[in-house]
Amino acid sequence: MQMIDRNDILSIEYLKKTEYTGSCKDMRYRMEKTEKEEGARLLVTVWPEPFNYFNTPENEKRREEFDFSEDGIMDAVAWMNDRLFEWNQAVR
Repeated sequence: MQMIDRNDILSIEYLKKTEYTGSCKDMRYRMEKTEKEEGARLLVTVWPEPFNYFNTPENEKRREEFDFSEDGIMDAVAWMNDRLFEWNQAVR
């Protein structure tokens, strides 16, 4: 099964400046820096194809926050792969 790899995601320096979007199989994803009281966080959103982030209904999106760090990116990749696995199992 195809999965998202850490090497598929751009650097933390890139994420400091703008959001990053990508896709894997039938799932699209968006990663972006957000500011909270406790500091910077990494907000990750996943949704099913075929539409882009702005044209997908909110009820079809799933979100999770992670530390804005290299470890946070690794945790986000694992979380996205879990969602991808769940969706692939549901389709079968």
